[in-house]
Amino acid sequence: MNILDRYLTREFTRNLLLITGSFISLFLIIDFFEKIRMFLSNQATFVQMALHFLFRIPMVLSQSLPAAVLLASLMTYGILSRHSEIVAMKANGISLYRLSLPVLIIAALISGLVFLLSEWVTPYTNERSEYIRLVEVQKRPSLGSFKQDQLWYRGEKGIYNFNLFDPVGNRLQGIVIHYLDREMNLLMRLDAERGEWRDGRWHFENVLIARFPEGPFPSVEKLAHHVADIPEKPDDFKVVQKDVEMMGYFELDRYIKKLRSEGYDATRYETDLQGKIAFPLVGVIMAVIGIAFSLRSERSGGIAQGIGAGLLIGFSYWLVYAFGLSLGRSGTFSPLVAAWFANALFTALSFWLFLRIKT
Repeated sequence: MNILDRYLTREFTRNLLLITGSFISLFLIIDFFEKIRMFLSNQATFVQMALHFLFRIPMVLSQSLPAAVLLASLMTYGILSRHSEIVAMKANGISLYRLSLPVLIIAALISGLVFLLSEWVTPYTNERSEYIRLVEVQKRPSLGSFKQDQLWYRGEKGIYNFNLFDPVGNRLQGIVIHYLDREMNLLMRLDAERGEWRDGRWHFENVLIARFPEGPFPSVEKLAHHVADIPEKPDDFKVVQKDVEMMGYFELDRYIKKLRSEGYDATRYETDLQGKIAFPLVGVIMAVIGIAFSLRSERSGGIAQGIGAGLLIGFSYWLVYAFGLSLGRSGTFSPLVAAWFANALFTALSFWLFLRIKT
């Protein structure tokens, strides 16, 4: 690494750390004031509050790093342009493309870091922060577990097993409920294809009920619709349901394969799976956009204008990305197109801007 590469790397890294630290601090401050009433009303200890926010940091870091790369590249090359250092480098025969190489390499490494965080760190830390908030602080009972890609829950009337719980629509699929007495004797088994929380009760469809009296044979009843007699609400199952943010790429992939093998629609999860690959790569795209606008200001004289336009395009990515994911989850677009649409669009735009730079 030559002197110029070390200089650019040092300047960019310093700006990146400053901006990333600012993002994390700002998020934690906002999150603290949003939850302080909940913590105080539940008499949470200082350790519980500190651990909750500490476990939130990896998630904030993985989500803010692409934006930090954008701002750091804008600041780094913008300052170089303002101090005429870009002109001096060009006078010594160094192309602007060559000047961009150190930052692009760092951005690629950061993309890998974001993927590793989302795969190995944030699923665990997100789960721990939610457990502290819901179970340790709010004292909600944790009577279930997410094992072998299924939801097991010990309810008031028995043991419940669900293949899929949709916390957004409050829907269940692949339902098996074992009704037990106080001596853990099986009284009844209920199997249902799906269920939905409506009007304060669980409504099950395509139900098979087997009752086990004292006689030798159970009685079996098949119903198209059944209102289940269970006291648990959707919020009770949300305590143990694993959200997509609490799964890494490979765990989510196994979950999708299981849902497919059992005939369930996994479109929503397939979209999120593609997003777990598409989102980390945005760091490189943001770096190219930031560099392109900063170097444009070197000849146009409008550093602030370049930063403003770069920020507008950069943060527009998140709007397009979120919109694409929503279309993919609803089935309007295929999961592949929905998750990668924003990346493809802004990649084309960033390289068009980059190629317009006069070297």
